[in-house]
Amino acid sequence: MRIRSAGLAAGTAALALTAACGGGGEGAEQPQGSMVIWADPERTDALQSFADDFGEANGVEVEVREVATDTIQSDFVTAHEGGSGPDVVVGAHDWIGNLVQNGAIDPVQLPQDKVDALNEVAVEATTYEGQLYGVPYAMENLALIRNTELAPEAPETVEDLVETGQRLQEDGEVEEILGLQVSQTGDPYHMQPFYSSAGGYLFGTDDQGNADPSDLGVGTPESVEAFEKIAEFGEEGKGAFKRSIDSDNVGNLFNQGKTPYFVTGPWSLASVQEAGVDYDISPVPGFEDGGDAVPFVGVQAFFVASGSENKVLAEEFVTNYVADPELSTALYEADPRPPALTEVSTQVSKDDPDVGKFIEAGADGKPMPAIPEMDAIWDPFGKAQAAVIGGADPEKAVDSAAETISEEIG
Repeated sequence: MRIRSAGLAAGTAALALTAACGGGGEGAEQPQGSMVIWADPERTDALQSFADDFGEANGVEVEVREVATDTIQSDFVTAHEGGSGPDVVVGAHDWIGNLVQNGAIDPVQLPQDKVDALNEVAVEATTYEGQLYGVPYAMENLALIRNTELAPEAPETVEDLVETGQRLQEDGEVEEILGLQVSQTGDPYHMQPFYSSAGGYLFGTDDQGNADPSDLGVGTPESVEAFEKIAEFGEEGKGAFKRSIDSDNVGNLFNQGKTPYFVTGPWSLASVQEAGVDYDISPVPGFEDGGDAVPFVGVQAFFVASGSENKVLAEEFVTNYVADPELSTALYEADPRPPALTEVSTQVSKDDPDVGKFIEAGADGKPMPAIPEMDAIWDPFGKAQAAVIGGADPEKAVDSAAETISEEIG
């Protein structure tokens, strides 16, 4: 998933909070101390002015600490264990299972009217074991961006896409049928729409709708059939899925007109626009004889640290400030991804139709599983997909991945 806020090792030395209430006299009720929020570089500046307003209103100093983008989850857990973590952390919803398992975050009590104002999928993503653990503010999912000069019409199926791509390739107009990052080690996130359309699944669900680690979809007959379908479009088949295309070159392939199609998220729009490509956005198509292509939906949220020494204020900030349309708009402007607040997403979709098209492309998407066991999926499952795309036997590749994943899950 693309949005994965991360932490700086130095962040583990975050300020310990102190809060004291006076014992009488005018203004003595104002708490004194500090509150720390960890956020990634894209959101730090946008958050700071709202944090300053909140701090002024509550008599505390609020620091928005800029952190890196690839280790915040592990750093946050380490900081929590050492008693030096932040009060609030901004991160991806699929962290929730791990953070709950480590006792690092608390559920949030969001009034029903505020819950109702949020996108239902965003609320589903941040709900774990029946409790809301974060207040969502942004969403993302994959869609199909196409070069409208090369491919004027949106493909209805993968087969339509491949037919157009092959024709353009044969005519020498493009080098690749599809810009889909696979790499030598696979990419289950970007392959998920195709895997799901072919009938595959990763985990079943329990009675509460949570991903069920006891029902592993990898290794089932459905997963083998899905891999067989993926193999048909691999390097020894139709040539649409290729290991030579990865995160380092896929953007340039599309931006330079070397492929008519690009499976990606809203994070790629700025570079596409800068390249001057005439483009449009539509849902990732499914296979002709398959089901819908169901992308993962990723949600970015604010979490209250269980170790916060100023928890009342942390909860106040997360439940009342994060769900504010003004802050939601500011966060969108800092990093344009569909807002989770319906009122704001509706408005920005009017101003920027691309946002609405990404929302539409993810309308049938499913939140990425937030259970800790999901970590066991990525590496073996990705490698199996890459192997099959390269010509390996689907059943053997799936069975090998299933064995590795099952051993990891235990």
